[in-house]
Amino acid sequence: MKTYMAKPKEVERSWYVIDAAGQTLGRLASEVASILRGKHKPTYTPHVDAGDFVIVINAEKIKLTGNKLNQKKYRYHTGYPGGLKEIDYRTLLQKKPEKAIETAVKGMLPKNSLGRKMVKKLKVYKGNEHPHQAQKPEIRELKG
Repeated sequence: MKTYMAKPKEVERSWYVIDAAGQTLGRLASEVASILRGKHKPTYTPHVDAGDFVIVINAEKIKLTGNKLNQKKYRYHTGYPGGLKEIDYRTLLQKKPEKAIETAVKGMLPKNSLGRKMVKKLKVYKGNEHPHQAQKPEIRELKG
């Protein structure tokens, strides 16, 4: 029996809504990354983008365990000499809660062109509303 290899044109994509309210950042991110890669499907193929679209709502209600709100830093570089900036997660969650989830998920995806294609299927929103009602997304409950 031959192993099934999905082809990019054969992949059927679904849309899922995940509510981040009360969820732990890392556990939510690993679940979302798994859906974006397509690991929840029986037709998963490592070298094909077989994942689904994920909409994360209530990004501002995410929680971090321990003392990570004060100690964990989000670092980025402006591109100029001496341009390394850092913000603690308490400030980041107040200003841009979407960015915290996006970077956590992006870090769990492959670091290549396939991973960059996968992260484009992630949509993160601050509140309870999202503009993707036309895609008829299903609500997905997380395991933990």
